[in-house]
Amino acid sequence: MEKRKAAVLVAGSWGTALATVLAENQYIVHIWSRNEAQVEEINRTHVNGRFLPGAELPHSIAATTNIESALKDAEIVLFAAPSSAMRQVARTAAPFIAANALCVHATKGFETGSLKRMSIVLAEELPVDPESIVVLSGPSHAEEVVRRQPTTVVVAAASLAAAEKAQDAFITPYFRVYTNLDVIGVEVAGAIKNIIALGAGLSDGLGFGDNAKAALLTRGLAEIKRLGIAMGANPLTFAGLAGVGDLVVTCTSRHSRNFRAGYMLAEGVPLDQMLERMGMVVEGVRTTSAARELAESFGVVMPITEQLFQVLFNNKPPRVAVEDLMGRGRTHEMEDIAFP
Repeated sequence: MEKRKAAVLVAGSWGTALATVLAENQYIVHIWSRNEAQVEEINRTHVNGRFLPGAELPHSIAATTNIESALKDAEIVLFAAPSSAMRQVARTAAPFIAANALCVHATKGFETGSLKRMSIVLAEELPVDPESIVVLSGPSHAEEVVRRQPTTVVVAAASLAAAEKAQDAFITPYFRVYTNLDVIGVEVAGAIKNIIALGAGLSDGLGFGDNAKAALLTRGLAEIKRLGIAMGANPLTFAGLAGVGDLVVTCTSRHSRNFRAGYMLAEGVPLDQMLERMGMVVEGVRTTSAARELAESFGVVMPITEQLFQVLFNNKPPRVAVEDLMGRGRTHEMEDIAFP
């Protein structure tokens, strides 16, 4: 099979794991990072020690600090930068991306300030057809993907041809890829589930049991769906991989950064110290603030998000937040879910 080139921006855990998937499909993969020591380590030892310790990377993956070199002749460009850095990374990459390149992002969050979804940020910065920008999401921990453990995800784009091209690029015997045309739903679900995962970590950290976890996931899904529909999403998306699938894995796994972050907050670790200890981006923190603003903008009620915002940014004791959630006024379950 003829070797093709793909570029991955940047060299975090998820970008590195997806680089191994592309390598599995006979792509020569160039990962871009500003960190010279990280680039040297990947090229010399074929390990990304900080983000995926112990996982050996294919030799067809090379790292570079030169973004022009990384993007030269790349048929696929995968953006895996944190949401806070996505616009700057896209703006830096734009002069070197071919107009016919397939641009895929795998970031779950909103842009701070503008509250824009990542596909919109990329559309505003890149020299490609906005309808061909693809989002990759679903229940997928990098630590498992890089070890070829069975994983299933979804790729969404306004263009079915673009989604199917991404499907072909990423699908392997252990990494199954479905297509979807609901970009809004896939992006909203992927972002908001991180908030619910913070809550799941808080719940476990407070010593609550399975009943509380099940309630949190179920009512959390209702919040995700409520906001997504208000923003124009297809309700069915939230019953799929990007919705309930990603929600379950992020709220129940030891690999979940957001879950671990919530657990630490329940133990009394202050927000700034928790973020420092994590050493990696915890998207749910920024997303909580963004989702609260979006809820206000669209007139949507998101009580779990509101209580987590108070815990994160107004020092509300987690137990008091749970008590306030449990003490809310009586309501109907089905009307709340089906007719937000």
